[in-house]
Order: sequence, then structure tokens, then C-alpha cells
Amino acid sequence: MGRLDGRVAFLTGAGRGIGAATAAKLASEGAAVVVADMDLGPAEETAEGIQSSGGRALALSVDVTNRAALEEAVARGAQEFSRLDILVALAGITRDNLLFRMTDEDWDGVINTHLKGSFMAARAAQKYMVEQRYGKMVFTSSTSALGNRGQANYSTAKAGLQGLTRTLAIELGPFGINVNAVAPGFIETRMTQQTAERIGANWEEFKANAAKNTPVRRTGTPEDVANVIAFLVSDESSFVSGQVIYVAGGPRG
Repeated sequence: MGRLDGRVAFLTGAGRGIGAATAAKLASEGAAVVVADMDLGPAEETAEGIQSSGGRALALSVDVTNRAALEEAVARGAQEFSRLDILVALAGITRDNLLFRMTDEDWDGVINTHLKGSFMAARAAQKYMVEQRYGKMVFTSSTSALGNRGQANYSTAKAGLQGLTRTLAIELGPFGINVNAVAPGFIETRMTQQTAERIGANWEEFKANAAKNTPVRRTGTPEDVANVIAFLVSDESSFVSGQVIYVAGGPRG
């Protein structure tokens, strides 16, 4: 028996990195998983891995900045598995630059993907959860919400997600819906590697320096974040809502 037996989860940005690890983790706990990602190939690969392990998964291509497409994907997932219990919003991009170089497109792309995309996913999912008076939502913030040079757009989006988390926890709590957020620190993902490349840093040295500045003296893995998310979407967290959990190897905030 898994903690999530009989539950259905919809994940955005689930084709790679933290999203793929979370999809696999929730499936291993018994949930049927809708693996949604902008790129269908990685989503299918993640779903196939779940299915080959005996789990249930559906891969969908969805642009989280497209309201109609996102709502259609949520509806299809709920129809495929007959309900919707869990939303984990993980879709994200980076367009790092200093303020004087940051374009409108850099700003809009990041804000729309992280913040607006999460808002629209929550709005689409909540109607199923409100009707059944049960649900779990987890948004993906970041330690960058506390401020990070060259990431005015990303930091603002991630700080906004913390406000969204707290507000929706208040609004949706009476309907049996818990809303929380995870805020990862340095996690070894493709996105983090792209940051190293942007600043011209050697990847191995970049990781070593991050580990040196982390109290537990190591960098994080996607599975570290997935484990926390699995707790937050389980019934073990039924009295936890409106919280931002920093998964950063040490205290933040």
C-alpha cells in the first residue's frame, strides 16, 4: 500500500529534472500521474518509465502560458483517471540578465511561465478538488525568491508564488484543499547547469562551490525535492497548509 493509492496527480514541467523525479516518486507511492510538459518527448519518456514499473501515467504536451491548452490538458487528465486530487506546478524557464539588459520578452516569458502558469493551473484544477472537497496543491518557489543577482524576473516570479501559496491556502482550505510550496536551493538539474554555462563557470567547480556554501556540504538532487513534495501531497500533511518549505540543505528566509 502506497501513501497515494487511488490518487490522481497532474504535474506541469514533468518531463525532466525535478518534475520527472516527482512524477516517478508519486507513481511509486500509488498515484496515477499526468506527466505534462512543453516537450512531449521527455514527457513520454517519463511516463513510459512509470508504466514499465507497473504504474499508471499519461503524457501530454502543454504550454502552461496558454490558458485554453492548459485547461484542456487538466480536463483530459481528470477524464482519463476519473478524478483529480493533486496538482504540482513545476514548469519553469530562466532568462537571466542584469536589469539594464533584461528585455520585456525576458521578463514576460519567466513571469508568464512560472507565476501565471501556476495560477492558471491552480484555477483549472481547483474546480475538481472543490467538488470532491479534497485536494493537494504544491507550487515550486526557489531560494531565489529571497533575491539573486541577474534574476529580477525569476526572483519576482518565485516570490510571487509564495504569496499565491499563502492566499490559496486561505481560500481553498475550507474545501479540504491544502496548498503549499517547495523552495529548492542548489539542485543539480539542466536549468542549474545552464546557469553555470551562462556565467562561464566550469560545471564541476560550480557544484563544488555550491556544496561548500551549503551547511550539509552537498548539492541537492531532484529526488530530494520530490521526497518533500510526496509528503506535502499525502494525507500525512493534512494539517500543513500555506507553508513554503525550503529544500536547500540549510536554513533560508
